Order: sequence, then structure tokens, then C-alpha cells
Amino acid sequence: MQKLTSTSFFAIIIGLLFINQAAIGQEKKPLTLDDYGQWNSIRNTSISPNGLWMTYSYNPNDGDSKLHIRKIDGDTVRTAINGKQVDFSMDNQWLAYLVDPAEKEAEKLKKQGKPTSSNLELFNLASNKVSNVENASSFSFSEASNYIAIQKNPSDRKAEHKGSDLILKSLKDDKTLNIGNVSSYAFNKKGTLFAYLVDADGDNGNGLYIIDLSNNRSWPLHTGAFSYSQMTWNEEGNQLAVLFGTTKEGNVERDNTLYWASNLTSGMSNFNTQNTYSVSDDSSFPEDMVISEYSRLTWNEKNTQLYFGVRAQEKELKKDDELKANVDVWHWKDERVQSVQMVQAGRDRRSTYTAVLNLGNKKFIQMENEDMPNVSYSDKSQWAMGQNNTKYRNDVTIPGNYADIYSVNTQTGEKKLITERVYWKLGLSPNGEWTLFSRDGEVFGYNFGTGKTTNMTEKAGVNFQNEDYDTPVEKPTYGVAGWSKDGKWLLLNNKYDVWAISLTSNEAKNITQGMGDEEEIRFRLTQLDPEEEDYDLKQPLLLSAYGEWTKKSGYYSVEMGKKPKALRYEDSMIGRPTKAKDANKLIFTEQTFVDFPDYYVADLTFKNPKKITDANPQQANYKWGKRVLVDYTDQRGNKLQATLALPADYEAGKKYPMVMYFYEKMSQRHHQYSMPTYDDRPHMSTYASNGYLVLMPDIVFDEGKPGSSALDDVTSAAKEVIKLGYADPERIGLQGHSWGGYESSFIVTQTDMFAAVVTGAPLTNLISMYNIAYKQSGSLNGPIIEWSQGRMGVSPWENMELYQYQSPLFHAQNIKTPFLLLHGTADGAVDWNQGLEFYSAARRLGKEVIMLSYPDEPHHLGKEDNQKDFQIRMKQYFDHYLKGAPAPLWMTQGIPNADKKRVGPEVMEGNK
Repeated sequence: MQKLTSTSFFAIIIGLLFINQAAIGQEKKPLTLDDYGQWNSIRNTSISPNGLWMTYSYNPNDGDSKLHIRKIDGDTVRTAINGKQVDFSMDNQWLAYLVDPAEKEAEKLKKQGKPTSSNLELFNLASNKVSNVENASSFSFSEASNYIAIQKNPSDRKAEHKGSDLILKSLKDDKTLNIGNVSSYAFNKKGTLFAYLVDADGDNGNGLYIIDLSNNRSWPLHTGAFSYSQMTWNEEGNQLAVLFGTTKEGNVERDNTLYWASNLTSGMSNFNTQNTYSVSDDSSFPEDMVISEYSRLTWNEKNTQLYFGVRAQEKELKKDDELKANVDVWHWKDERVQSVQMVQAGRDRRSTYTAVLNLGNKKFIQMENEDMPNVSYSDKSQWAMGQNNTKYRNDVTIPGNYADIYSVNTQTGEKKLITERVYWKLGLSPNGEWTLFSRDGEVFGYNFGTGKTTNMTEKAGVNFQNEDYDTPVEKPTYGVAGWSKDGKWLLLNNKYDVWAISLTSNEAKNITQGMGDEEEIRFRLTQLDPEEEDYDLKQPLLLSAYGEWTKKSGYYSVEMGKKPKALRYEDSMIGRPTKAKDANKLIFTEQTFVDFPDYYVADLTFKNPKKITDANPQQANYKWGKRVLVDYTDQRGNKLQATLALPADYEAGKKYPMVMYFYEKMSQRHHQYSMPTYDDRPHMSTYASNGYLVLMPDIVFDEGKPGSSALDDVTSAAKEVIKLGYADPERIGLQGHSWGGYESSFIVTQTDMFAAVVTGAPLTNLISMYNIAYKQSGSLNGPIIEWSQGRMGVSPWENMELYQYQSPLFHAQNIKTPFLLLHGTADGAVDWNQGLEFYSAARRLGKEVIMLSYPDEPHHLGKEDNQKDFQIRMKQYFDHYLKGAPAPLWMTQGIPNADKKRVGPEVMEGNK
């Protein structure tokens, strides 16, 4: 046996000390609110057309963002503080972006009452050189990448004229042209011509101008003492249209004339094919109406029509004619209640009816009007689909989406009834030959040319109705997947599979060969080219894939007649890919509860993806939990799932305190990263880091029983987690906000199985909630409660007892659990008085209730200081009731209003 010497003994002791110190240095910390500031989100992502370059910015919760410009196969070559609105030139030689002032500089300017402005940086990717343009507001590259146009902010931002300086810069020889008083600009698609509008002080030089970029020669196409707007090129870039006009004294609306120029090509000596359409020359144009500058001009594909908006002319209301009283008349015949009219007043001042001008014969057709306020048109055909809702709009006993639909001939103005009383309108085909609608789960196609309606889904012989749709209106289908490029097939979604329905025969094909139904994978078509409107069925198709019960996701490829093949299908959440325009390169995100959604790059096979970003390396220093799926069945027999976050130091067999967070279905968030950020919800990462379980269960609803349904599913999920040995049944808390706030408020009145409840912006009295307005939109809440998220299916006047039974307020006497209310006084979704009613009733009944009321805050807290305050208080509340931590002063005694600025949530009982 070897003898241990004193020297070797001391060496071992020192070694153990070093090991111990290293272990201490590597010990991970629990995540706290103080750590949130360093967490980054990713924005401003783009990939160059050739797939060799990428941009992304790291945006921290606290501080300035940093834009990164890097080679995908190399390193970052440049960074910029607060860079945004990035764009690559099509020749891959240039990158342009705007840069905002640093946060401290912006605050300084704000205190001085000075405006902040952005600078433009133009970066040469080959030479790594950058040039700057100060005070820039926007920019645009030409398609040919030979020019960039840079708009500057106006020198006087309060000036009546809209024009400001514009720099037109040649990227080939670095020459610049400065143009003054530009209000709008655009290159044609080929990048050979540049058009702009001038709007100057006193209308001096106002007009439409064009520059031939082959020789920098400038041409005034139309000038005069007018206001010009809505300049638009056609697709080919050889025709240009604009509105010009003036506002006569005493009128409100501008009297506009339509101008268009044709045969515009680079190198020509003059532009002489010009036309105008003046409403005063057309007896068919509606009297007392104008062509409006509030609606954009749109060319059809054949360049034979221009679409625009019209609206009624109004006379200015003179001061002496104004009614001195200030009164709003709420009448039972109002199609839009007064509160809606108030909210939409600004929109109403700019609302228009869609019209079309046939350029060959200058035939004007107004397609939309008061009876038919919605018309969808195609730029590829002469047909449009109009919705007439006059028979339904005043019927307050039915949902508000019904309409009779018509075909509209945009060349003749003829309107023909397609069908009556349609709830689900499914749009037009890309070629404009078909319009779709569904009825009772079946999809019907109307062919404009033949005037015939065909039941498309009966060809497949399967059910396309979304049976899981649980609001009390007509059930929809799973939607339109797309159309074939050859115009012969309609593509429809089933629950899991994608079908092709022939437009010329009774044939139907299951594109995904039934694999979706077999494996319960939801397949959906994915288009990589944002300019494509249809799918080439002769080529492999890209499918997104989502496992209904596994929560796996990714992408498959499928060819007609063959089984889908997995490209990348992982136990994670894979984001929608973005393809480089001219290369077979993709960028996409991939995330789990543990892994932030960083960006990866791969080829079109998704194989061997390379990680590009690393936004939050500091996470390695903190304790982080993980998630598991929990299957459960509620008392009504519904098979459901929940996602359960386990504590960072989870030990099997040990029972933990648990917070439950819910809304409707939540298990689809199983692989969603829990981003530490300032808001008014519990962050699963933080609670898991601090020794909690966090359960997010699915909730499905029975008509007329939203509260009872939530009670069933939340308690069923909790019982299953208790049964599995995870949760301590004596230490479970609930948190829900808005609709989740309604659910948590109802549950606290029905059971005492939970130790504490935090309810945010809750609906608590469905009767009073039904009869007030949703302030953000002005709409009355009745339709929301009856036919939408409320799912009651009847009005209170038809079943008052049911409304009382499903309202938390009417069960307040049963509350046995302490609960915390959050509500902002300026809540535009759930009125603050809903929270007050519940607090008042609970207080009168002697219940343990605290209401945190944040003055002037909306439905979700918007001010960072208030967000942090609530995060602290919510955590203290759960820590006390679920972990036994000491209660702070605001919980034990409350805070006098006079002291609210002096006593923060960090003050513990006894420490005043």
C-alpha cells in the first residue's frame, strides 16, 4: 500500500479546492425579472437574392438593438446600432438600411422638444465601404440595381405641402441627382424609368415627372397648380397613372381627374400617348361624387382597366351652421351604433366605393355602393364578386356575416345573383374565373363564364367541415389550400390532408395520399415564392407538417400520385422558411421550450441546417426547465392535451407547486420558447427556473357553457398531473388574462382545489358585458358573447338563467380561494367595471380579494414600469400562497392611495 506524503496530501486538498471553486463558478442561477433586460429578440432578417448574405438584428428588452450584416458562410462584416428596414439590391452588390439614434440620444432630443430622424447607410458588399445620408425617411432600389432613390424628411414637418428632398443616386458611377419637393416616387419594374410627384409650397412646379435612367433625361408628363396622388405603374412598367385635382371653395372633397400615359419606354424622345378622364365629361358618373385620392389606383393585367375609389362630395360646415348642443343620437334603426361610428369616424372620412374605368371606351362602372359595400375583383379577368347584405345588416338576432353574393361584370356593369344568405365567402381564383363559398361544410364553386355553381367537395366523397370549430355559428371548412397553375384544379384542406378537386371533371385526388389522416399529421401547402399565386402540380410541392399529438413540426415534399417524403420533421417548432430569390437557400427558425428561435440556413432539402444566429448565449448561465406532454380526458369525454413545464432541478417523484396558465387550446405551444419579456403574463421559463411546474391545458367548449367547459378541462388537466405524481395538490395556482381571466374568475367560484388565483382583465358579468361596447372597435359586445368567443348561443333575454349561471359574479358567494385581480382603467376590450364588479361583490362577501388597478392602461399593460410592477406582484402572490414565502405589505394591509408612490411591491411585511 502506497504511503500518502504530506506534500501529496496538500496537493489533493488544493486540487479539491480548485474543483469546488470551478463548480461554484459554473452553478446556474434562477431567472429573475432583473435578468430580463439582456434577452434579445431577432428582427430585420433578410437573405440576399444570391443566398450568400444575411442580415438580422438583436433587439434586447433594455437598450439599443444591433443590426448584423454577415456572410452566411463567413463572419459578420458590419454592425449598426438600431438599424432597420434592410433591403438588398437585386444584383447582390448593395445593402441599404435606416439607422435610428441611440436610445439615450433619442431621449435627449425628446426632452429638448426636437424630432428624431433616421439616417440611411448604403453598404457596398464587395468593398465593405459605407456611405451615409442624413435625415432619411425611405429608400428604394431599382430592379436593375443601377439606382437607389432616397427620400428625406421635410425640413418643416408642419408645412402644408407634402414634398421633401429626394436623392436619386447612380450605383454605377456614384453620381447623384437632387430633386426637391417630392411627395411620391417609384421605379418601373424593369428599373429603366423613374417617376415622381412634386408637391411644393404654393403648388409651384407641382406635377408628374419621369426620368429616363438610360440618359438621365427628365420629362414633365403632367404639371399644373393641382395636388397629385396615387401614382402607379402597370406591371410591365410602360404605363403610368395618377390622380390630379383641386378642392373648390366650400367643398370638402378634392375634384380629381384621372390621367394615364402609355408607351413609356427607355430611350424614346418624347412621351405623347396621354389620356385623361374627367367626371365632368361623363354623364354616367354619379352626381355629387368624386374620384377619391383616398383609394389607390390599380391596373388590370391587360392594362385595359383602372380601378379606383369614389365617394360623395360634401359641403363644408360653416361655423355659424354648427349645432351648439353636443349630442349623439343613438337610434334603434342605426345600422352602425353610434359608438362604432365614433371609432370609425376617421376611416369614414376616407372610405370609398370601388369603381372601374374601361380605358378603351372610357366606360365608368361603380361596383360598390351602399347596398353592395364589398366587392372583390381580379386583375386577370372581367369578373368580380359582390356582397349585398341589406337583408341581414339590421337583423340583430343573427351573426353579422351573412350576405347575398353576386357576379359583377366589370366591362358592362351587369350584376347577377349567385346565391343568397352565405356566411363563409372563400374568395376568387387567381385567374378570376371562379369564386368560392361554403355552406354546411361543403365548398361550392361558381364559374363566372358559365354561370354555373358546382359542389366541389362532393367529388371527393369526404367531409371537409371543421367539426372542431366550437363557436355557435355555421361551421366552416378547413379552407382553400390554393389553385393549380394550369387553372384546372382547386386545392382544398381537409383536417390533415390536402385534396385536388378537378374544375373540369368529377375527379378528385388526395395529394397527400391519406398519410395525414393515417398519422394525424396536419399537412398544408407552402409557397416559397411570395409573388406566386398558384401551384405547379407537375413539380414537387412543399408541405408544412404538424403532428396533432406529437407536436412535431417541419416540412415534407410531395409529388402528385406519391406519398409525402419528410425533408425535416423534428420534435421542435420549425418556422416558415424564407427563400433567397435567385438561389436554393432557405432561412428559417427552430425552437423548443429550451432553445430560442434562432435562425438556420439550408438548401431546399432542409438537410444539414447551419445555425446562423445566437441571440441569447447568456441563457447558459441560468436554470431552465423542460416540457413534457400530458394526455388527459375531460369529464365530457373529450381527448385533450396539456404542455407541462418541469422545474429546472426536477427530481422524479417529488411533488412541486404548480401554476396553470390557459386561454383556449394551448398544447400547440409545447415547443414554443418562453421568452423573458416585460408584459402582464407569467413566463414559464421564469417560474420553472424558480422551482415551479407550469401547466398549459387545452380547453374546448360546449355551446352555452363557456365557464363550465373551462372548469371541466382545467380541473381535469390538474387532476391528471396530480395523478402522474408531478404536482402538490395543495399548492396549485391559476392565472388567466382576458378570456382566460373570465375562465379563471369562473373557476374560483366553483372549486376550492386551487390555492390562489390571479385573474387579469376578466369578464365577470356576462349580462352587463353583453350590453356595453367593446371600446376599441365601438361594437356592442352582444355578438361576441352570443356567437363568437362567448359561445353562449342565445341572448340574455332568451335565457337569463343561463347567463347568470355562466357569470362568475353570480357565484361570488361560493369563493373560498384568495384571488388577485388585474385591470387597466383604459381597457378597450374588457371594461374596467367588469373587474370592479367582481372586486366589489367579493369584498362585500368578505372574500380575500385584491385588485391591482393601473390608471390609463389598456387591455394589456403597455408601460414598462407597470409591466415590471405586476410581474413582481404576481410572483410574490404565488410565492406566498404556493411556496409559503412571507407576504409583502401590499398583500397583508393594502397601500393607502396617498402612499402609492412611496411603497413598492418589494416592501415586505414589517419593513415600512
